[in-house]
Amino acid sequence: MYLLLSILLSTILGYLLLMMGPLVGGFLAFGIFAGILFRGLYLLNDIHKRLTKDEPKYDPVKEAYENYLKEKESQVQGN
Repeated sequence: MYLLLSILLSTILGYLLLMMGPLVGGFLAFGIFAGILFRGLYLLNDIHKRLTKDEPKYDPVKEAYENYLKEKESQVQGN
C-alpha cells in the first residue's frame, strides 16, 4: 500500500514539475534529488556508525598474552 501511494504521489509531483516550466521545475527537481542523496548519505553514515560501534577494540596486551599462551602450549606439547 505504501509503495502504491509513493508511486501515485511521484506521478503527481512529476506532472506538477512539468507544468511549472523548465526553470522552476528544474530547480525543484534538483532540490528534491539533492535532498534524497544527502538523506541517503546520512543514513549510510548512521548505519556505519552503528555497525562499527560494536566491533571489539584492538588490545595489544591481550594479543601479547594470547601469543604467550600459544608459545607456552606449543613448548609443553613439544616436550
